[in-house]
Amino acid sequence: MRTLKTILLVAGVLLLGVLVYRVGTEPVLETLERLTWWQFALVCLPYAAVMAVDTLGWRFAFARDRAPFRRLYGARVVGEALNIVTALGSVGGEAAKAWLVREHVSYEESVPSVVVAKTTITIAQALFLSIGIVLALTALDVHSDIVTAMLWLLVVEVAAVGSFVAVQLSGLVARAGRLLKRLGAIDDVAYAHTLDVALRDYYRTEWRRCALSVAFHLGGWLLGAVEAAIMLWALGIEASALTATAIEAFGSGVRFATFAVPAQLGAYEGANAVAFGALGFGASAGLAFSFVRRARQAVWVVVGVLLLLPAVRRRRRAARSSPGPAAGSARPRDRRGA
Repeated sequence: MRTLKTILLVAGVLLLGVLVYRVGTEPVLETLERLTWWQFALVCLPYAAVMAVDTLGWRFAFARDRAPFRRLYGARVVGEALNIVTALGSVGGEAAKAWLVREHVSYEESVPSVVVAKTTITIAQALFLSIGIVLALTALDVHSDIVTAMLWLLVVEVAAVGSFVAVQLSGLVARAGRLLKRLGAIDDVAYAHTLDVALRDYYRTEWRRCALSVAFHLGGWLLGAVEAAIMLWALGIEASALTATAIEAFGSGVRFATFAVPAQLGAYEGANAVAFGALGFGASAGLAFSFVRRARQAVWVVVGVLLLLPAVRRRRRAARSSPGPAAGSARPRDRRGA
């Protein structure tokens, strides 16, 4: 898997290089020069609100409220940062989220919540892409080829999330655990069974919380459109709020389709170059927009790493002061193979 990610990363870097070469550095730099330092600081602020709303989406992915919002918020910021900086690694941000809230929530509850939140945010993403397609068809002058491509992306995304939900509801998690045990890949299937039961119980009994999780995540995607509008304004690109929403919605669809590419490098920039060109802004504006988004992303990666360091120090101090498991950690009993 790491080899595949490395190949995709190299391909993304090459694609980005080709894009910059074809478009030219001068028009891209000309657009970026319009951005002042205080405007960039303003560009970075909406992501805090996006994280807050998405944290509420994660909170309702739990069967019941356990961890305080502040702890969930910090864990989500850290997790999203690690999803970027460990793009080639074997440990991602999703595992870190469960680890960072274990003082308040056992793994038996936090791990299912991460799976549910990933599901509900993808459902919300499909709804957001639908909004972008409707805007493109009714209120914007967008080339039909782009709309058709987004429609196919929407079909793929709906099919993928439907299959993911079906897996969680049909007991395939426990069955996969039993198969892995027979193959000798794991020693104990108890945790796979626990996860399977927790997921099915959540969807069958906590449908109101599930709906709220989807709603808050959709709010997060819509706030992303506000962020896009601020970026366009800062770059001196005159675009309506509806246009910013369509750009962000189409970008979300591309990020879903290219999830295997580390940080969607190259693919995201290429999609924006095509979309901005089709909207009459020019491919250079699309690349400049992408680079500003990457810079904002880098700022929040630093914030996430800074939030992670105190948590790591706390865990080390707790481990030195107590030879046994920390109170409230509720780590699964002897399930290393699960």
